[in-house]
Amino acid sequence: MVVASHPLAAEAGQAVLRAGGTAVDAAVTVQAVLSLVEPQASGIGGGAFLLHWNPAGHELTAWDGRETAPAAARGDLFLNDGRPMEFLDAIVGGRAVGVPGVMRMLEEAHRAHGKLPWADLFAPAIRLAEEGFPVSPRLAQSIAVSAETLRRDAAARALFFDASGAPLAEGAVLRNPALAETLRALAEQGADALHRGPIAADIVNAVRRHANPGLMTGDDLAGYAPRRSTAICLPYRLYTVCAPPPPSGGAVVLQILGLLAHFGPDLEPTGADAAMLLGETGRLAFADRGRYLADPAFSPVPTAGLLDPAYLTLRAQLISLDRAIRVPRPGNPRRDGPPLASQPPQPESGTAHLAIVDAEGRAVSMTTTVESIFGARVVVRGFVLNNELSDFSFLPEIDGRPVANRVEGGKRPRSSMSPLMAFRGAELELITGSAGGARIIGYVAQSVMATLDWNLDPQAAAALPHAGAYHVLTELEQGTVAASLLNALTSRGAPAAARVMNSGTNIIRLQREGEARRLLGGTDPRREGAAVGD
Repeated sequence: MVVASHPLAAEAGQAVLRAGGTAVDAAVTVQAVLSLVEPQASGIGGGAFLLHWNPAGHELTAWDGRETAPAAARGDLFLNDGRPMEFLDAIVGGRAVGVPGVMRMLEEAHRAHGKLPWADLFAPAIRLAEEGFPVSPRLAQSIAVSAETLRRDAAARALFFDASGAPLAEGAVLRNPALAETLRALAEQGADALHRGPIAADIVNAVRRHANPGLMTGDDLAGYAPRRSTAICLPYRLYTVCAPPPPSGGAVVLQILGLLAHFGPDLEPTGADAAMLLGETGRLAFADRGRYLADPAFSPVPTAGLLDPAYLTLRAQLISLDRAIRVPRPGNPRRDGPPLASQPPQPESGTAHLAIVDAEGRAVSMTTTVESIFGARVVVRGFVLNNELSDFSFLPEIDGRPVANRVEGGKRPRSSMSPLMAFRGAELELITGSAGGARIIGYVAQSVMATLDWNLDPQAAAALPHAGAYHVLTELEQGTVAASLLNALTSRGAPAAARVMNSGTNIIRLQREGEARRLLGGTDPRREGAAVGD
């Protein structure tokens, strides 16, 4: 089964599985197709986190393909006369472009877990790029919303607008021969095609020669390396839930689950108590995230302390279903280290999630992004460049205290991406993850609660009206039954609001029926994804 955020990507990935490919083989194909059909969300110019499960060796591996800051980047990258830049001014252009990592990560994962030839995995995306595909409603809307800034880039203008200069409409055929050539180079040369040579030179020129220039060099691109590590895991009721370590958002999701575990699971999924609990656990976890979460290679992250049962018990004692915490403050999960300032909230958006299980039971949970809609609004050789550096704190310090997630050369920005797997004993039970910027954290936590606590099937879980934290606020999904809970939450003192919550949750649930295995897939109805399985 493949569950992905666009039907063409899901179908291409499933064709790889039917040809005998592994879950990682399919992930390479899905990402290549998403670069074409959903360029506003993810692509080869961005980054990703991936979990891989191999049941044969009971081996769970975390892969970090997060973008990095150029070596020359410093804490003042997003300051103008000592003040933070306006967000849109910061992200459009070269300034916020991080060194892309998704293809290096997939290349290394393919060497470890792939079976089919690397070059073969790009054929579906190359064919679609040459033949063209119909612009989806969501892509058309994204182009229209971003038209003002997309038009500033000549390559983006040629790709996403028609001959009259109007944004491509739903149903228009989009062809991208430049991307087809780039994908051919990737097929033949591997990820070196992006990190060395003429395509890399074009990336550097687009970044450095923009009116809002960045600092990336050829050495930054050539020196990028993904990280392979052990996943972080936490017991949750009858299950063990696992995610990639920081700088992914997985530790924050696990914290929320660790707090939820102190309360009974018997809640009405769309009731006020469930919304209150998701909001309060999330607000506490976001407070810790703002203080401690960053790239652990640069700022030690107290992951073990944040997930320590005793610490979570102390934090859970702050939660009441009857009365909201007035101001959630970060806890103290460590005993040493310099005093840190909490990062103020900043916009986060974009992203796509894919879930894959192959015929041998190997599995992938992968979240991938270019950050904002169309990233930096810069197109090179048919693909969009990310604006991932805007996930760093614009302020390097506050009141004389450093922010853990400040800009530093070679550092990876903090992420909300949280691909997740849950196990019951030694058996994989659940694959989940979502799009949605900082809201990803709450979406993923809610999807775990919906499937494992409330036993909703994956489609019902993906469609469940959202309630959860967004920094200090508890959000309720506008236009759904969740929004009707607003008065119930505010009467309990919760700072709550009804808002658009455009998630992109994709789920696979694995069930055993004797010796047989049954796969149930669910895709978020707020987007245009598909679950394709045999």
